[in-house]
Amino acid sequence: MRRPRILIADDEPLLRAELIDSLKQLWPDAEIVGEAGDGFEALRLARELEPDIAFLDIRMPGLSGLQVAATFGQRIHVVFVTAHEEHALAAFDEGALDYVLKPTDPARLARTVSRVRERLSSPPPDLARLMQRLDHGRGQEAPQWLQTTVGNAIHFIDLGDIIYFCAETKYTKVITDTLESHIRTPLKDLADTLEVVGFWQIHRSYVVAVKRIASVTRDADGALWLSLRDHATRLPVSQRFQHRFKGM
Repeated sequence: MRRPRILIADDEPLLRAELIDSLKQLWPDAEIVGEAGDGFEALRLARELEPDIAFLDIRMPGLSGLQVAATFGQRIHVVFVTAHEEHALAAFDEGALDYVLKPTDPARLARTVSRVRERLSSPPPDLARLMQRLDHGRGQEAPQWLQTTVGNAIHFIDLGDIIYFCAETKYTKVITDTLESHIRTPLKDLADTLEVVGFWQIHRSYVVAVKRIASVTRDADGALWLSLRDHATRLPVSQRFQHRFKGM
């Protein structure tokens, strides 16, 4: 039997390192297979590494831990890490395996590890309803951020400022009114999860903020082209996604 595989996702490097060190001491038979600093990276690593357990910070840049967990189905056991006890308790009631409050209490973490080990022989609960329950009634979400790079510089970008994403060979380009930067997460891993925060995929190479769509026109060859509000770029709409623009 393989060693239990753990993924850690938290946007605070020091807290992430402390959690990893504690887990190595409490559960030496387990393997920490990856760590992520934002929700998109957590989603990518979960698909790539196939962990058995994921410790997910509820509030992370890009995608929240709730949104990441909702994509797991019944593949991965989840422990939520949060500074907000009301979120943790609701997550636990809804079927998440357990929760850990920040700052991490060693005794609490030890109990969590014990529960996880006991339940690994059973299928994880389906957490698809979790995000809807916990998001309901919370009012306006705090801004979600994406960490991108331009050369050697790291930028923190509010998702609300992004106009569109463009797939490139090894990266995804992020376009705002003032900046063009890159992330390593492939566009195909972003597309479905971005829809819940107001983005549409319109082509295999493009995901666009719906609020920045100005118009869609059909050219003489029958192809659809999307024009953006306050931005000169025109983007193609592929046949697969033309259903988004009824009547065209």
